[in-house]
Amino acid sequence: MLRPPELLVLFRVLCAPAIVVLACYGYPGWLLAAVVLAAFVSDVFDGVVARRAGMATSGLRFADTVVDTIFYVAAGFSVWTAVPGVFADGEYALIAIVVVHVSRTTFEMTKYGRVAAYHMWSSKAIGVVLAFALARTFAVEHQTWLLTATLWLIVLNELEGFAASAILPAWINDVPTLWHALTISVARSSTSSPAPSSGPRPPFRAARRVP
Repeated sequence: MLRPPELLVLFRVLCAPAIVVLACYGYPGWLLAAVVLAAFVSDVFDGVVARRAGMATSGLRFADTVVDTIFYVAAGFSVWTAVPGVFADGEYALIAIVVVHVSRTTFEMTKYGRVAAYHMWSSKAIGVVLAFALARTFAVEHQTWLLTATLWLIVLNELEGFAASAILPAWINDVPTLWHALTISVARSSTSSPAPSSGPRPPFRAARRVP
């Protein structure tokens, strides 16, 4: 039986095909905006509930990251379907997102065997802005500057995550910032380095021959 945080993650999974179907069949923009906001609320509360219930495991955090990616890709396709020309000013940002994300994912899979789940502060802030930008674009049904600006912020966030993966020697979840990643890396490298000797070695002396 699924527990509350897992049910919230599952709800967000189901929101992905739902928003695509609604967009493809021409449902009103306010309804698509409502799906985006509902998915965003579930994303906020799954972490809150998991922490309070003592269920904030690395597996759940990893699943949360993957589901977020799936939903927002579906939402991006849906807004492109429902609002013609929505990415007219954001084509280069979209290309940059795809290039950096694919490169980062390939690097992390090669280094760690799975993608990172850092849940950085910048990611949480961008999540709020992205949900609002998508919902507003669906509601007004035309291209907005906020969505284009958010795409470039996503590029910067992907670069921050990429840099953290390049720094961290092993997979770890919940790294708030790039500075935290650097601090963790330095701490682990100092722990694994051999302890210094207590004093200088005595000079080598040849053994005396016994006559």
